[in-house]
Amino acid sequence: MDTITTLVHTLQGPLYHYKWQMCTFALTVLNNPSHMDKAFAYDFLHPWLGTGLLTSTGRKWRQRRKMLTPTFHFSILTEFLEVMCEQAEILVEKLERLAGNGPFNCCSHITLCALDIICETAMGKKVYAQSNSDSQYVQSVYKMSDIVSRRQRTPWFWPDFIYDWFGEGRDHDKTLKILHSFTKRVIQERAENMPYMESDSESDQGTRKRRAFLDMLLQTTDENGNNLSHQDIQEEVDTFMFRGHDTTAASMNWTLHLLGSHPEVQRKVHQELQDVFGTSGRPVNTDDLKKLKYLECVIKESLRLFPSVPFFARRLSEDCNINGFKVPQGANAIVITYTLHRDSRYFPEPEEFQPERFLPENSVGRPPYAYLPFSAGLRNCIGQRFALMEEKVILASILRNFTVEACQKREELRPVGELILRSEKGIWIKLEKKQPQNTPV
Repeated sequence: MDTITTLVHTLQGPLYHYKWQMCTFALTVLNNPSHMDKAFAYDFLHPWLGTGLLTSTGRKWRQRRKMLTPTFHFSILTEFLEVMCEQAEILVEKLERLAGNGPFNCCSHITLCALDIICETAMGKKVYAQSNSDSQYVQSVYKMSDIVSRRQRTPWFWPDFIYDWFGEGRDHDKTLKILHSFTKRVIQERAENMPYMESDSESDQGTRKRRAFLDMLLQTTDENGNNLSHQDIQEEVDTFMFRGHDTTAASMNWTLHLLGSHPEVQRKVHQELQDVFGTSGRPVNTDDLKKLKYLECVIKESLRLFPSVPFFARRLSEDCNINGFKVPQGANAIVITYTLHRDSRYFPEPEEFQPERFLPENSVGRPPYAYLPFSAGLRNCIGQRFALMEEKVILASILRNFTVEACQKREELRPVGELILRSEKGIWIKLEKKQPQNTPV
């Protein structure tokens, strides 16, 4: 039985009894700088991600967060817009071959597009996942996520000795070697070429060379003026790869299902796209992103109903009082966003898909800890701007070219809460090609 359904059904009574206090619970845990440690379940990510931004704590986390925050500045993120548009165009070409031919599962198509984007923006490396989904690295990224998720759900395999001999330990290590070998090689090659890759230089063809997160990491120094080691950089690159594609892909897949299930909302999105782009077939630019306000509301409402990370946890570093109960130091506190986002005080008719909830006039007075798709507090998601930009670009590209029809009812989706919230049976949709758009002269 899927994890999120099991968790919610098992705790349904207690959760709904205390759902009025869930927002306070999240505020108490996430807003306290003392509770910075991730829960035990995150330890299984250490072999892959080391102690990078996602899994580190204490002084190391604070230093690393301070160093990395400038690399996510909006002015730098806009440099990645070209990559997003190029990969979105490839995706649209693939979807054109599926349009008008009945239902298909869109999950892998969206995920491969997101993987291509994060590989090029994080590492400056093209992996051509959309055209070569059988590549060893692409398969290993998927495989490792599944391996870690399965181990988290099977306590008898938590001890390393038992896991290595009776579980998937050997498969885990083999997959890990492929992932680390790839990123090590990319980091080494990029470091060797850095003197010839000035960010403002021009290639022989006169085109500006693109920067990647990796380039900025190679130039980043700590508080003592020392460069990050290649091991430090690998931790962060592997973290970007893990968290930077699956979460956005899941959000976009859920959004396509919800738009396909609500034609009236989809019509409003199409109208907004018409208002912004007219009949032009030009790529999305930064000014367009600012104008796509209703599409942003749609994405936010999709993340409310189906948060990409359905729950996250902290290890309490000191005794604290939560909703009148004393919780001891060392306990694991789990914030279940899937339930938190269904608090009817702040989201009336919580199971209904209503993007208008996130219009500015309808968001007044809503507590900030009532909606946490990117976590909150000091350890909120550093890449949330990147994620929202990517989702706008890809969804806008799809919806400028197609109308979407969902082929599943809500009860047929069966959300699976593993590392990422997915539909157990995929997201099945039908696409119909819109009238061809004219490209500008």
